[in-house]
Amino acid sequence: MPFDSTNADLSVIPVRTPAELKRFIALPARLNAKDPNWITPLFMERTDALTPKTNPFFDHAEVQLFLATRGGRDVGRISAQIDQLTPQPVEGRLDGHFGMIAAEDDPAVFNVLFRAAEDWLRARDRTHAVGPFNLSINEEVGLLVWGFDTPPMVLMGHDPVYTGQRVEEQGYAKAQDLFAYKADETGDIPEIAQRRVKRGLPAGVVLRQLDMSRYDQEVQTLTEILNDAWSDNWGFTPTTEAETRQLAKSLKQVIDKRLVWFAEIDGEAAGVVVFLPNINEAIADLKGKLLPFGWAKLLWRLKVKGVKSARIPLMGVKKKFQTSQRGRMLPFWMMKASRDMAMSLGYNRYEISWVLEANKAMTHIAENVGGTHYKTYRVYEKAL
Repeated sequence: MPFDSTNADLSVIPVRTPAELKRFIALPARLNAKDPNWITPLFMERTDALTPKTNPFFDHAEVQLFLATRGGRDVGRISAQIDQLTPQPVEGRLDGHFGMIAAEDDPAVFNVLFRAAEDWLRARDRTHAVGPFNLSINEEVGLLVWGFDTPPMVLMGHDPVYTGQRVEEQGYAKAQDLFAYKADETGDIPEIAQRRVKRGLPAGVVLRQLDMSRYDQEVQTLTEILNDAWSDNWGFTPTTEAETRQLAKSLKQVIDKRLVWFAEIDGEAAGVVVFLPNINEAIADLKGKLLPFGWAKLLWRLKVKGVKSARIPLMGVKKKFQTSQRGRMLPFWMMKASRDMAMSLGYNRYEISWVLEANKAMTHIAENVGGTHYKTYRVYEKAL
């Protein structure tokens, strides 16, 4: 199926070769070169994420990447994908996804990119396009539409200011907004919660740190908690065992066991919170490269110098415990323990993200542990 545009010398090609994938990955760094808050992702990590052999997402999804070119120069990119595990929101609707959107500030470029992605989805009987997902809802989600004045935290995106308008010009409208909250050592849990925390844990409640000697089992427990806790959230798609193993492998070198806390109620794993060191702080000047000296710089910054910021990408309490008094207090106990540990280790700020705008329970928790809403990421949708 041809994807060439009739717009002068502007064309779109499906990415099929390693050389084209390299161009696809490299494009955003050039587009954002003048943005002081842009951080180039590690090329090695991006290659693994977009390669079927190294990303188990491809086991249950079909993906096509596209590059837009003009006069022999790459000017835009987009992905189109169908995740077979994504539940459909209503009967008769079949969602496909787009993602990885990056392009020059030119309506014609956005037009040919979305035309290619939408045609690909229509050919597979999709009725709606939703995104951006890079590549799934369990990875990097949403387009930055507010909060451009600070760099992104680890595994969060950063987009040019014009991108949202260009997407909307293609007929896309807001589906959901996702919030990021910033906090520092001055914030704390509400006074009423502090009083309860200071009384100590009630009978049957145990808090413990990640046990690295049982690392694989611990990651599996974390996944089981989150798959249960988040199952009613908008767009929820469960994480598979293969994705769990990949997650465990990718995080093992950067995760700090002292910043991952599990909560147990009556001997059952009930909740978890993860503070993840902000790797973006350590790679900001590496320009995506680990060779020849990037590895040494990265390891020194993580293990010796240390980074000063962290992100909370994962927090949840199993549904069966969410309505009990002990279960409602778990987020505050876990946040207090992990936050105090992070501050004692030299971290002075952290981000809670991402939080669904409609998830009032979680936005309430984020605000009540000292968080301030400072970035908004938007997920768009369009009927095809």
